[in-house]
Amino acid sequence: MGNGYIMALDQGTTSSRCILFDEDKKIVWTEQEEFPQHFPKAGWVEHDPMDILHSSLRVMHSGLVRLREFDPDAQVRAIGITNQRETVVVWDRATGKPLAPAIVWQCRRTADAMEALKADPFGEVIRQKTGLIPDAYFSASKLQWLLENVPGLRAQAEEGRVCFGTVDSWLVYNLTKEKTHATDVTNASRTMLFNIHTLSWDDELLAYFNIPKAMLPTVKKSSDLYGTCVVADTSLRGVPICGVAGDQQSALFGQGCLQAGQAKNTYGTGCFLLMNTGDKAVDSQHRLLTTVAARVDDNVQYALEGSVFMGGACVQWLRDALGILKTAAESEGLAESVRDTLGAYLVPAFTGLGAPYWDPYARGALVGMTRGFRKEHLVRATLESIAYQVQDVVTAMEQDLKQAFSDETTSDIPGLPALKVDGGASANRFLMQFQADILGRPVVRPACIETTALGAALLAGLYVGFWDKNAVVSTDPMADTFQPAMEGIRREELLSGWKAAVASVIAGGKR
Repeated sequence: MGNGYIMALDQGTTSSRCILFDEDKKIVWTEQEEFPQHFPKAGWVEHDPMDILHSSLRVMHSGLVRLREFDPDAQVRAIGITNQRETVVVWDRATGKPLAPAIVWQCRRTADAMEALKADPFGEVIRQKTGLIPDAYFSASKLQWLLENVPGLRAQAEEGRVCFGTVDSWLVYNLTKEKTHATDVTNASRTMLFNIHTLSWDDELLAYFNIPKAMLPTVKKSSDLYGTCVVADTSLRGVPICGVAGDQQSALFGQGCLQAGQAKNTYGTGCFLLMNTGDKAVDSQHRLLTTVAARVDDNVQYALEGSVFMGGACVQWLRDALGILKTAAESEGLAESVRDTLGAYLVPAFTGLGAPYWDPYARGALVGMTRGFRKEHLVRATLESIAYQVQDVVTAMEQDLKQAFSDETTSDIPGLPALKVDGGASANRFLMQFQADILGRPVVRPACIETTALGAALLAGLYVGFWDKNAVVSTDPMADTFQPAMEGIRREELLSGWKAAVASVIAGGKR
């Protein structure tokens, strides 16, 4: 028998990737393929489900071919899947053919209905049961729209002839010999149809959205047997698929955040910050989302989630809209070339403010400029704005945790020991150091920043005994740790200025 490997299929919004990990959790090969995006109307975003499937099959095959080039006897022991969350797919149970385009999580076609629901008393029922704030972002209203607008779909669904699933379910169905129709608890918790307290599909929510229960997948653990693989490459036939998780929860698991208070932040176009809250589904008082973090055994873990709309997109704005940067990487040197921002703050509310403010009317502003303000100061202010926004979310999360654990002794209340980071903008050393300084906590960047794929691999590897839990939480000896170096007085001065800048933007938006 050759060396053992775990295959992770990372199915994202714009591409499908296959990443192979060895026993040391090191990446041995990566294959990636982009697929088309479709925008039939303003605000609408769709995928062809067959593009998702075929691109996934191709990268799995190519990844295995490449692996065999340097290890002819390689054996894939298990497959894990992580996916873009909330995207909706419907297909024929008998033929497996999609019955409509996939409606992508970014699609806003149901936004008006969801805005009305926020003002409806039933919106609070949804929040209490699902941990989610009613929004077009989640799956329920997308599925409802398909049932109401695709001719014949509702009748077929009521007869039990239609399967609904998020992207993980679509892939599992097509990749398994058993044609398994299943999802995991993390993806189910993003549909706005799943009760995160009973861990089951909720009849009251299904009735509200008028969704037939017969079309829903079975909900399984994140580390569980979903079936055995059947694809054209005979070397993958019979390999168990036994790890599934939504992308952000998978990254949380891949970062080893298995204890209450541990958190990770992904610096992408926006920022996704998740904090493990243990076995407590914390009811946020700051309009953060409560979601399922993972379920490996009989115990489920929960998380708080906060989203920052403008993360790496701020740097893209400097590069593409203003022409200040030729490449995003230049921002690091320019920011370091000046000692501070001369007291200026950028509040990048270009599309409103996300957590914890949730102000759709706020608009971006540059506050506090003086005559000596130059492009270098703007670049620094832009990077600092990302860190300030993340700090706001961390503060909100810790306040929610403190309230949720108020019956515990002070020493038992979870708090953030360090922030684990990943994503493209985490490569910016200036940003990471400033993040540590403004948090007053270490920032830890792993050597492998492909934590989303690693999480899916770990979930699969745990199930087949390829790794044990020690492998999940083991310290990465190659990780970069950024220690806070800013004096407390200076930190408070900067945070006070940031809060004032945000307040001015919010006030301006209301006029």
